[in-house]
Amino acid sequence: MRKISKIEPMLPALSKRKKAAAYARVSRDTERLMHSVSAQVSYYSALIQKNPEWEYAGVYADCGISGMDTSRRSEFLRMLEDCEAGKIDIILTKSISRFARNTVDLLETVRHLKSLDIEVRFEKEHINSLSEDGELMLSLLASFAQEESQSISENSKWGIRKRFQSGEIGVANKHLLGYRYDEELKKYVIIPEEAEAIRWMFQMYIDGVSLRLIAENMNKAGIRSTLGNEFQEASVRQLIFNEVYTGDILRQKCYIADPITKTKVKNCGELPQHYMADCHEAIIDRETYAKVQAEMERRAAMQNPTYCFSGRIRCGICGRKYTRHKGMKKGKEYANWICRSKKETGITCQSHNYSEWKLKEICSELMGIEEFDGAEFEKQIKKIVALEDGSLECHFYNGRTERWQR
Repeated sequence: MRKISKIEPMLPALSKRKKAAAYARVSRDTERLMHSVSAQVSYYSALIQKNPEWEYAGVYADCGISGMDTSRRSEFLRMLEDCEAGKIDIILTKSISRFARNTVDLLETVRHLKSLDIEVRFEKEHINSLSEDGELMLSLLASFAQEESQSISENSKWGIRKRFQSGEIGVANKHLLGYRYDEELKKYVIIPEEAEAIRWMFQMYIDGVSLRLIAENMNKAGIRSTLGNEFQEASVRQLIFNEVYTGDILRQKCYIADPITKTKVKNCGELPQHYMADCHEAIIDRETYAKVQAEMERRAAMQNPTYCFSGRIRCGICGRKYTRHKGMKKGKEYANWICRSKKETGITCQSHNYSEWKLKEICSELMGIEEFDGAEFEKQIKKIVALEDGSLECHFYNGRTERWQR
């Protein structure tokens, strides 16, 4: 007898909805671009929520931040954290240049997301990071995006330098203690109460008051920097030696050495500078400023006696000389040699620091002597270059060059 079994109808299994998010970025914080990023947020929010196969996981947006460096993009980093936490399956973005202009960062990020099985879709280029040719296309197009960014940077620098040559004043610091920049007059205008603080600061220095004590006096008097911070020795030094208070402006004191890393270094003659005299009303007369310069030279001559390393160690990144820095740690005094750029506000240098005892140990090894001898060091070694990777390159007077690898 035949056996008959009943087959019940089966409902098709519903596929699990994927968690979709989007990323938007604009490099400048202007009204027009803020409207652009707002439009992107609205567009992606609507696009994701109307797709029945997707679950809305949010839109991440960075404003006024360059695409060259991912480390400064807070929303981008938050998005990656959410990816790690399993909150995102798909990322939508307008284009490669919005996601990253640095080819290395782009590929590293996309590969990491790929290992998490997270898909990135670039709308303008029609690229899906999980497709077979996705990474190849990304490599090619990201290289173009990076070159485009470098080209834009060079064009911007060219325009800025042309304005320097023509004498245009345009400034980055719209509010410098003692001055505000008037957009209509195109020059600095004195703020009377702040100007009095500047004159007091200059007079204290001429009278022999130390930079540290000047900072303390300013703070006790309730005077604050333009950012509302208390004064430090470095901030006082920066103001007192600024030619702007005599009515002049020196252009291109620093420059961006690499448009990708955005490393700002002091101009030590690598690029031309432009000195513009009598650009605005002076707070300090030239005679007072000359007295400050003379006092600076007097103090420099009375500083601690020079050390054998003084003037002989040069930074291989920014070109500045190394200086000795003393301090106390756990009740013990120590001395380090650091790039002078690190003592100046607004200058960034990624050079390594070296303890004095380590420098003596290294030099003894390179000179072939058991114990460090300052006189022998000065006799043999002409200069030391601190390289970017932390290694030291010693140049001897006899023409020999030795390297200590960090």
